[in-house]
Amino acid sequence: MRHSLIPAALRYIDQVARSGSIQSAARELNVAASAVNRQILQLEDELGVKLFERMPRGMQLTVSGDTVVTLARRWRNDERQAVAEIRRLHGIHQGHVQLYAMDSHATSILPQLIETVHATHPLISLSIEIGNTDEAVAALLAGKADLVVAFNMPPRRELLVHWRADLPFGCVVAPGHALAGAADVSLQEAAAHPVALQSKALSIRRYLEAQYGWLFGEPRGRIETNSLHLVKQLVKGGGYLALTSELDAAPELIDGSLRFLPVRDSGVEAQTIGIAVDASKPLRPAVKLVADLLAQAAADALAAVRRSCATHRA
Repeated sequence: MRHSLIPAALRYIDQVARSGSIQSAARELNVAASAVNRQILQLEDELGVKLFERMPRGMQLTVSGDTVVTLARRWRNDERQAVAEIRRLHGIHQGHVQLYAMDSHATSILPQLIETVHATHPLISLSIEIGNTDEAVAALLAGKADLVVAFNMPPRRELLVHWRADLPFGCVVAPGHALAGAADVSLQEAAAHPVALQSKALSIRRYLEAQYGWLFGEPRGRIETNSLHLVKQLVKGGGYLALTSELDAAPELIDGSLRFLPVRDSGVEAQTIGIAVDASKPLRPAVKLVADLLAQAAADALAAVRRSCATHRA
């Protein structure tokens, strides 16, 4: 602790007792040996007793000295407890938070979250697992995650949604793609081009198959993969487009290497991103803090994407 509430004399005497000599204690305390000796002599004078026997090979506690050292160590323990309580009362959070997120979040919102937690709340540690929405919800309800951020979470009473935003459904293309200059696109227009499809494990793919099964009638020019990174690389190459949401390709939309085109078909449902906790459990302060910071990171990423898309359209 940089600044202690315990008087210097007690801290110095405790360290001499631990180190066995004034010189060794001074090195540990990073102070002059004369300062340590002066504090001991002053306290001995005030108490009228010897606290140490000065021996040829070092300092040996007297019975009175042992009593003082016991007091100093009790005070040090009380100090730690008091500081922890003060931190708690003043919102200095600490603890470990287990987070489950999606693949695309690793390059869009998680870096900002991690940097912010590290800079402003260094006593909080994070563990982050990556998977799909089904896996995230299962981990949360099984107690293997404290918090999830996921696309298209199902409405369930076991889930307490902390934050949520709608994401227009659309497709991403390279700037040189034949559709890149359009303000929006229909699914029929999109399907006329080779499509890089995401895995059937993802809710967005299941939605497409349930609502627009005709998209999957012919495999011509289509590729399917569970790697979002591969999907985006194929799209950036100009030969494919991908049906997705803004956050799946946030870094590429922000830097201009991809373009986002909303799908204009009537009845197309917006996708969602949500942050949720287990509704049956009390919300720990550290979890709430991380949830708030995660929501801010997601909102910031969406705002940056939409500013960039507006600039490129202009």
